[in-house]
Amino acid sequence: MSSPIIAVAGGTGHLGQALAHRWTQSGLRVLIGSRTADKAALAAREIGARLQAPLESGTNAEVAARADIIVVAVPFAAQSEVLESIREAAAGKLVVDTTVPLVPPKVMRVQLPAEGCAALRARALLAPGTKVVSAFHNIAAHKLATGGRIDCDVLVFGDEKEERQRVIELCRAAGLRGLHAGGLANSAAAEALTSVLIFINRHYAVDGAGIRISGPPDCAL
Repeated sequence: MSSPIIAVAGGTGHLGQALAHRWTQSGLRVLIGSRTADKAALAAREIGARLQAPLESGTNAEVAARADIIVVAVPFAAQSEVLESIREAAAGKLVVDTTVPLVPPKVMRVQLPAEGCAALRARALLAPGTKVVSAFHNIAAHKLATGGRIDCDVLVFGDEKEERQRVIELCRAAGLRGLHAGGLANSAAAEALTSVLIFINRHYAVDGAGIRISGPPDCAL
C-alpha cells in the first residue's frame, strides 16, 4: 500500500490514541486531532515520546484538511459535532467511522439510531461524494494500547470494495486482521454486537471479549 496520511479525529481518546500509536509504529504518518489544538498537541507529544517519533496535531478540522484518510474515533454523543466540524475538509476523501451507538446508562442494550446504524448516520452528515467505511467497533481500546497481538477480527463495512480494502490494509498495519463484511448498512451488525460484548464482559468477568471469524484463510491478514 502507498503511505497515506492518516488523521485521527478524536485522537485524544482511548481508541484514537491506541490506533495512532500502532499506525505510527508501523511507519505511517499520523495526525492527531481534537476539538482543541492544545489537547491534540498534548496527546501527540505523549505518543511521540513513547515511540521516539514526532506526530503532528491540530483541531479535527485542521488535521482532516491535511490528511488522505480521516478516522473518526469518538463516542456516539460527539459523532454529529465532530462530523460537522470536518465536513468541508473531508469532502471527497475516505472517512473511517468507528462510532458505536452506545447510549448510557443502558450500554448493554442494543440502541441503533433512526438511520439504521451510526455509519449510515455518518454518511448522511458528511458532504456528498465523501467515501465512508466503518470498522474497529469490536476491538477493546485498552487491548490495542498494549501493543500486543489481539485475538480478534475487525469487520469492515462499505459500499465500495476498493475503499474497504484500503481500510483492511490499515487494519494490517495495526497488526489486526480486517475482513470484508459487506455494505455500509451491514455496520448495524457490528455496532449492535458491541452491546452484546459489553454484556458478556460483565456477565462472565471477561477483560475485553472480542470476535473471531472462522473460515477465512490466514492470507486474509
